[in-house]
Amino acid sequence: MKKPSRQIRDEIARLQEQLKQAETREAERIGRVALKAGLGEIEIEEAALLAAFEEVAGRFRKGGGRAAKTVAPGASAGAGHEG
Repeated sequence: MKKPSRQIRDEIARLQEQLKQAETREAERIGRVALKAGLGEIEIEEAALLAAFEEVAGRFRKGGGRAAKTVAPGASAGAGHEG
């Protein structure tokens, strides 16, 4: 049995609202992390920031979504190691 068009429109509207809420949660999470990393204090063009985020996203996608190692906030990955 086919759904009436009104029911399909209602379902689309409900899904669009769910998408909007999910995107808001994701944006808030990424924003909080970016602020903790100090990005709020850096003057950078949006295009350059977007390119940097895309690079980071690509690295995580290649690694299956996991970071290779955890680094404490404010520390660099090589901190505390002497050659």
